[in-house]
Amino acid sequence: MRENRSTQTSNDNKRNPNKFPMVERFLEGWSVYKENLIGKIGLTLLVIFALMALCSFFPPMIDPMYHPMTGVDPQISHSTSPSWRHWLGTDFIGRDILCQLLAGARIAFMVGISAAFMSILLGTVVGMIAGYSGKIVDTLLMRLADMILVMPTLLVVLILSSLFGQLNIWTIVLLIALFRWPGVSRVIRAQTLSLKERPFIEAAKVTGASHFRIIFRHIMPNVLPLSLLYMTFRVTSAIIIEAALAFLGFGDPSTVSWGMMLQWVWKTGHMFQAPYWLLPPGICISLLTLAFYMMGRAMEEVLDPRLRKEVAQV
Repeated sequence: MRENRSTQTSNDNKRNPNKFPMVERFLEGWSVYKENLIGKIGLTLLVIFALMALCSFFPPMIDPMYHPMTGVDPQISHSTSPSWRHWLGTDFIGRDILCQLLAGARIAFMVGISAAFMSILLGTVVGMIAGYSGKIVDTLLMRLADMILVMPTLLVVLILSSLFGQLNIWTIVLLIALFRWPGVSRVIRAQTLSLKERPFIEAAKVTGASHFRIIFRHIMPNVLPLSLLYMTFRVTSAIIIEAALAFLGFGDPSTVSWGMMLQWVWKTGHMFQAPYWLLPPGICISLLTLAFYMMGRAMEEVLDPRLRKEVAQV
């Protein structure tokens, strides 16, 4: 009996060698990613900024004076340099700069990841439908993508802001997403055109699978890694666009972002008088966007085996 059970177990293992294929693919990709120095640096920077975003909730609980927007030190009415009470100093009305910096990290993550996710989701769906459908559907969707692709995102959002007044943060996120999907859709379309000629797609058609099932069950899992790769670069562009809007005075006045901090520095005339106020938000914008870019470069090596060979030869 024991021999029969062991034989049956071994036969089951042979029949299902990849019981969790997604987990195995992730572990294989992680083994490649962790060998990449650029990827490790990018991930380390990202963890640091994520901790900053999490820590932004605690200072206002300690003392209302440390609220990034409404908290004001009653003993200070002007910008002061770093001290034990305010580690990075205060702004022009006595608000703590470190608390604003931590809150800015939270806003940067919210804007970057939300806008990138929506643009990647829209671009992936449009690209798969265009590539799989072909003919008139493909032509219409790609011409729409071309028209949006040539529009400068920042300029369009600035025009809308000037027409409709101050935009809240979620409106900015939505606008960024609506103007950043066409590039992704073209890449996913090209990948879908290649995938739909593969034997497993023909087999699905023969078995009577619907077009919806073929697109979202058979094609989507094969293009998702490419979509995630482009998402890292879209996060970078979304953070920069939001910071530029806030610096130019078209950001959400009810939120504290790094771009808003730079706008306050410039507007109050402290650009060259208060480096302790000017440098931290600028450095954070640069490092966070660099972190996502480095992760994207490392993920390219994970997804493209040819890049691994080139690195190994070097």
